[in-house]
Amino acid sequence: MAEAHQAVGFRPSLTSDGAEVELSAPVLQEIYLSGLRSWKRHLSRFWNDFLTGVFPASPLSWLFLFSAIQLAWFLQLDPSLGLMEKIKELLPDWGGQHHGLRGVLAAALFASCLWGALIFTLHVALRLLLSYHGWLLEPHGAMSSPTKTWLALVRIFSGRHPMLFSYQRSLPRQPVPSVQDTVRKYLESVRPVLSDEDFDWTAVLAQEFLRLQASLLQWYLRLKSWWASNYVSDWWEEFVYLRSRNPLMVNSNYYMMDFLYVTPTPLQAARAGNAVHALLLYRHRLNRQEIPPTLLMGMRPLCSAQYEKIFNTTRIPGVQKDYIRHLHDSQHVAVFHRGRFFRMGTHSRNSLLSPRALEQQFQRILDDPSPACPHEEHLAALTAAPRGTWAQVRTSLKTQAAEALEAVEGAAFFVSLDAEPAGLTREDPAASLDAYAHALLAGRGHDRWFDKSFTLIVFSNGKLGLSVEHSWADCPISGHMWEFTLATECFQLGYSTDGHCKGHPDPTLPQPQRLQWDLPDQIHSSISLALRGAKILSENVDCHVVPFSLFGKSFIRRCHLSSDSFIQIALQLAHFRDRGQFCLTYESAMTRLFLEGRTETVRSCTREACNFVRAMEDKEKTVHSEQWQLSTSQIPVQQMHLFDVHNYPDYVSSGGGFGPADDHGYGVSYIFMGDGMITFHISSKKSSTKTDSHRLGQHIEDALLDVASLFQAGQHFKRRFRGSGKENSRHRCGFLSRQTGVSKASMTSTNF
Repeated sequence: MAEAHQAVGFRPSLTSDGAEVELSAPVLQEIYLSGLRSWKRHLSRFWNDFLTGVFPASPLSWLFLFSAIQLAWFLQLDPSLGLMEKIKELLPDWGGQHHGLRGVLAAALFASCLWGALIFTLHVALRLLLSYHGWLLEPHGAMSSPTKTWLALVRIFSGRHPMLFSYQRSLPRQPVPSVQDTVRKYLESVRPVLSDEDFDWTAVLAQEFLRLQASLLQWYLRLKSWWASNYVSDWWEEFVYLRSRNPLMVNSNYYMMDFLYVTPTPLQAARAGNAVHALLLYRHRLNRQEIPPTLLMGMRPLCSAQYEKIFNTTRIPGVQKDYIRHLHDSQHVAVFHRGRFFRMGTHSRNSLLSPRALEQQFQRILDDPSPACPHEEHLAALTAAPRGTWAQVRTSLKTQAAEALEAVEGAAFFVSLDAEPAGLTREDPAASLDAYAHALLAGRGHDRWFDKSFTLIVFSNGKLGLSVEHSWADCPISGHMWEFTLATECFQLGYSTDGHCKGHPDPTLPQPQRLQWDLPDQIHSSISLALRGAKILSENVDCHVVPFSLFGKSFIRRCHLSSDSFIQIALQLAHFRDRGQFCLTYESAMTRLFLEGRTETVRSCTREACNFVRAMEDKEKTVHSEQWQLSTSQIPVQQMHLFDVHNYPDYVSSGGGFGPADDHGYGVSYIFMGDGMITFHISSKKSSTKTDSHRLGQHIEDALLDVASLFQAGQHFKRRFRGSGKENSRHRCGFLSRQTGVSKASMTSTNF
């Protein structure tokens, strides 16, 4: 993903003869601007703060407090201990007939002050409680007395029925780690992949860095942590994403799949109608903050700031850096079909169109016989071009076709109605899944508007998928939206027996508006060059999906292991068998425990992991009798309450994936589908002679079985399914047919 790509491209410039860092006016200016942006965001959220800033109290609690004070005053009791009398003395004297009004105003002012003080105390108490992280270090299934006490206090101070942004003012700020710990952990992370000579040189550079530069740079970070909401997130967004000049396609975007085994309707327009309606229902709930905040252990809230830019958002290209444009509202979607662009309204008289009405509008687009204008068909390839190139062309496009461009960039999101089918097929399940993943990641290079926050892709056979731009938020946010969409469009909205959306069409609706692009001649050559580059990039990506159904999360739990740790160690073993060496491994980890936190890097290629892999590959070890335990954990993203995996096991998403971070590396993502299945999404470059996604997929399956065989419960898996060649492949792919009837980072293994 994007952050892994930037890590690959990073080359440290520090040398042993480097000079001490001096105070830098540009750095101080950047810190000042970061804080300014933070305060502007706070002001822009004034309405949310008005609604939720009183949390965990509510406006009704003020009324209750005021009524209680008035009742006490009526009973000739003074809960203010004389303060209300002093307030009355300070109020203007409007005459004797208004004496009672002065008393009411004094009581209201006292109630407001007391109410505000109580709320502030609750916020401070909750923030202090949420700063406790001891529960993270405790073993699974065990809870210490301090943690039990902490949970009880959090429950008391959290209040009832929180809204999406209710906890934002109570979340602690992300702490700045000590520079000594950072350098120590960095050296630990690179030790397994460096020779002794290279490591010694790196250690010397690290000590020089600590002596000459670290203290002032650390002071910069501490200064920013005091002034801005988060000391790293806005710089992460800018320098990792917005300043990257690489094409978004493959390098930055990621995809999400539909149900693996089920397509609720084969009608393309109907599936699009229900999906768009479900997405806009999600937006409606988001605007009203009716989406519950994500809570760990049912108590510890995560930051919800990233939800703000899901809809009505576009990444605008710039010559030096991009910027994110977010609109307050949008009542249309931009639709692409057979090289033509349409503006399709989603509301009528400020109310959301019904699924059947949306289906009708999509069907009108599908039935429109008009051809694409010259170069219009491949126009979107510009969004897959290098960002500087696209920025220059967009300047001309904005002058010549401003209305059409605004219709696309100002849409709630982008919809692509593909002319080809996709998804799992009975004839060739493995190849069809790989093609499905490739279509979502890259398409044909010109049928996705990669700048939009996300593109909803609807294939001709009714299969769905998402292509997501990465700068505005991380995968758990879009994943939350996607799970709601799939569950709502299938289980709540549903379809009639003939496959159409439920309800009736609305013949009074106007036709979707065909967008007209007045493309100047100088843009034609730019479109052709962008299309050529996009096709080269697309054709060079090798995608492979591995649904592993021999065991899943429930078996790993029975082994008393973290499911994520289990997968990570299996990936290390598989990669070593594939490449014969270790490499720096990127695994993303969220920092949303803190205000405006986004993501961090877990370097899972540790010395312990390398020792484990070497022992597994040493035939003379007695390794299968030893126990392997690692106290880490994975936080599931799925909203399990939306899906009934026991009664409807086929209605589970197969996750998503992303492109490789390095030309000679892999991109690997995985999802636990219920308790009995793990799906891996693997990508690599076809141009590399060192990688092969299918080969790594087989190594992953072997590694999973080998790691599982360390435990008695896993022995029967190895005896039953161990094979070789075509026979082994048939065992592993058979379930699909039954269901259907060191470079700096040369491997990316991400659970988003």
